[in-house]
Amino acid sequence: MVKIAIFLPSLGGGGAERVAITLASGFMDRGFEFDFVLVKKTGENLRLVPHGAQVIDLRASRTLTALPKLIKYLREEKPDALIAGLDHVNLITLWAKILSRSQSKLLIGNHTHLTSSIRNSPKLQEKIYPLLLHLFYMHADAIMSVSDGSADDLAKVAGIPRSKIQTINNPLPISDIVRMSTDPLDHPWFATGQPPVILAVGRLSIEKDYPTLLKAFAALRKHRVARLIILGTGKEQSDLMALAEKLGIRDDLEMPGFCENPYAYMSRSRVFVLSSKWEGLGTVLIEALICGTQVVSTDCPSGPAEILSNGKYGRLVPVGDHASLAAAVDEAIDQPFPAERLRERASMFTADRAVDKYLRALGMSQDG
Repeated sequence: MVKIAIFLPSLGGGGAERVAITLASGFMDRGFEFDFVLVKKTGENLRLVPHGAQVIDLRASRTLTALPKLIKYLREEKPDALIAGLDHVNLITLWAKILSRSQSKLLIGNHTHLTSSIRNSPKLQEKIYPLLLHLFYMHADAIMSVSDGSADDLAKVAGIPRSKIQTINNPLPISDIVRMSTDPLDHPWFATGQPPVILAVGRLSIEKDYPTLLKAFAALRKHRVARLIILGTGKEQSDLMALAEKLGIRDDLEMPGFCENPYAYMSRSRVFVLSSKWEGLGTVLIEALICGTQVVSTDCPSGPAEILSNGKYGRLVPVGDHASLAAAVDEAIDQPFPAERLRERASMFTADRAVDKYLRALGMSQDG
């Protein structure tokens, strides 16, 4: 039987890990064997690993030190294809393939807007990253990016032909999300007659630009009663709480941390907001559309404009402009798009479509 593997640091609660779970299910439904090769067997999404998939624990302290064990895995297990599951494991995966002399077909993926990520990173090694990409990326059998914008940017940053990069949008387990969106939610803010709830979901980090969201919410609160929930964890939490106090919105803000089922919140929220400075795709917007929830997003590089078809399925505002964000949320509450239109758009991002594209990129038979 043909085996496909994906290499990841862990199966934590992030979007890339959820994508890996969805891909695994899609490949296994086609009759492929599937391995999760993890730097360390940890993470909230371990419980979602499909039945029959193997989880290989390399038991390394960090990604770089996992290199010898990844080489050993490739030599001993000989998967037919290997997918690098996150941007910062791409080079390690490439080096493992080269050093192991593996015949496995290798697909590396770009999940962010590299220019923005590098520009905003304090790490010195990020500054030489473009050179490393230029030197090694063409050794991969296939290169993909999650949006056209991020693919264009990768070609520019790495100095590689754009024609060598394929766009494969992140897959969504649509039926699972629809089912989970109807799960009970015991939260007083969603009781009948309560003010509208604005929702955001994502790690509390600089690229998500939650300070702009908090300022927009404060502006909105000057003329209408509303509440804001932000689901996610991260190092920005204490700073965000301090800003909320300063803005006078603390009583109408909740930040409960990681949530196993954000879709129960999405389906009940009046508006979903993405305030990011940059994204690779912005998969969480698609999740909100699946739930039929109104969407407001920054028109950041890259992905939101592609998902929302330049505003046809959700409102787009300039990055960092809290006044425009507040106005767009206000409008989304009063003049919502039909929920069925949003769900119809989301249906374009199925797991089947993504699996088809992965298999074509790898030059593999689709019958497993």
